[in-house]
Amino acid sequence: MSAATNISQPELELLSPSRIGESVELRSRIGNISRQSFVYFGGTMLTAVASYFFKVYLARKLGAEALGLYALGMTLVGFAGLFNSLGLPNAATRFVAAYSATGERHRLAGFFRGSLGVLVLLNVLLGAAFLICGPWLAVRFYHAPKLGPYLWAFAVIMFTGVLAMFLGRVLAGYREVARRTIATHLIGTPTNILIAIVLISLGFGLRGYLIAQVISALLTVCLLGVFLWKMLPREARSLSFENARLEREVITFSAAAYGIVCLQFVLAQADTIVLGHYLRAREVGIYAVATAMVGMVSIGLDSVNQIFSPMISELHAAHKQELLQQLYSILTKWILILTFPLAAALIFFSRQIMSVFGSGFEPGAVVVIIGTIGQLVNCAVGSVGYLLQMSGHQGTLIRIQAVNAVVLVALNLIFIPRLGIAGAALASGVATVLTNVPSLIAVRKILKLSPYHMGYLKLGAPALACVTCLFALTRFSDQFHHQWEAAAAALLMAYVIFLGTFLLGGLDPADRMFARFAWARVGQSFRRMAVA
Repeated sequence: MSAATNISQPELELLSPSRIGESVELRSRIGNISRQSFVYFGGTMLTAVASYFFKVYLARKLGAEALGLYALGMTLVGFAGLFNSLGLPNAATRFVAAYSATGERHRLAGFFRGSLGVLVLLNVLLGAAFLICGPWLAVRFYHAPKLGPYLWAFAVIMFTGVLAMFLGRVLAGYREVARRTIATHLIGTPTNILIAIVLISLGFGLRGYLIAQVISALLTVCLLGVFLWKMLPREARSLSFENARLEREVITFSAAAYGIVCLQFVLAQADTIVLGHYLRAREVGIYAVATAMVGMVSIGLDSVNQIFSPMISELHAAHKQELLQQLYSILTKWILILTFPLAAALIFFSRQIMSVFGSGFEPGAVVVIIGTIGQLVNCAVGSVGYLLQMSGHQGTLIRIQAVNAVVLVALNLIFIPRLGIAGAALASGVATVLTNVPSLIAVRKILKLSPYHMGYLKLGAPALACVTCLFALTRFSDQFHHQWEAAAAALLMAYVIFLGTFLLGGLDPADRMFARFAWARVGQSFRRMAVA
């Protein structure tokens, strides 16, 4: 029997005859998610590890002030990003998947060419405005005149960034997350790191880092375009924008997605903006490095969302509620399984992790602790944002995020002048919880979906064992010759203890199914790479 239909006898006993077919589809969906997510997760992990050591290199070579200037420049890019996409990249995931599934090549071509034309024209205009207004903002608002000479690079990063995002989302609509990962993570990021190291070693400093980013961004856009060329309908490959149009449904969805993007900018950048106004560039640099470490916590969730988000739209439209419930529950549990050990290691060894960047970065440890707790909550509720957005309830998500955007700005204005970077982390952590918990409640109320069941109780013992061992290890952390050795030992121990205890406690039928199919897909991926 094939892997897709090889259902064990114990699992057959759990299913009625009318639901066996659905189980086969569930297995097929999990296989698809596990294969694509594995590629994205693997690429992201490789990138995260490389980026960690690269950030250590940057911190030691450039210093906190230069990294702070970079962080401030990226807030300007983010602000311009409020106007440079109009929600079209988010629409690409949904409508490319929908048009491809129904075979509507003409509508797909019109959407692609119309969206690309709007994005190119809009970003050329915004780039010009960026270069005109940027120097004034750098001097008057951030009090950082040193930022001015680098604004040209940030303008190019803005332009290439939105193109890469759009083309990547089109690939996601085709369920080709693996190819996007190859372009962005496996080629683009290493290229950026290699060129930056060469240029910085030659004495170019922050300018060399930005030049490397520009070159790698241009390369990424070209690779994404090459990957898409054969997938797109012939009508979409023409350079002419004749018959390029955006339908009313696309405009409506994009408008809602644009509102979400604006709110996400506030939720993601408000802390850095307020920090830049009240504190020096050096403190902003420390905060930027710490939040980069916190961003690693959600890698598992991000990996699943890349392929699960278009699947949500498809299953909801087909009224396959029970299958969507099963996927949501299984995926959320495994996201939490893969995330908890990492989060625990970051919390207990935050000081050691930040000290690797240099002794001046140790104050960022409190940011790592607070931010990690917030991201752990984010991962524990699963894909709630995408469930609302891809099921047509994006208005609910907008209302939730709008309230939290106001709360976040208020908390930043209150906490940062008094607590500095710790206040920014506290405000962001509170906002993360206040975004995810109401979203979880909304998913339960509107879609009748909940990820939790009694099987989650089996995670209690592994979590307790993991925390206990990490706490014991902190008592011996001074015995290590280097701080990075202590952090690496903590991360390894956390996963070994947590996963070992979890496996000893026994797996649910759904856990066994996910683990078996994920492992099978991983094996297939390695065999294909070996053959290639």
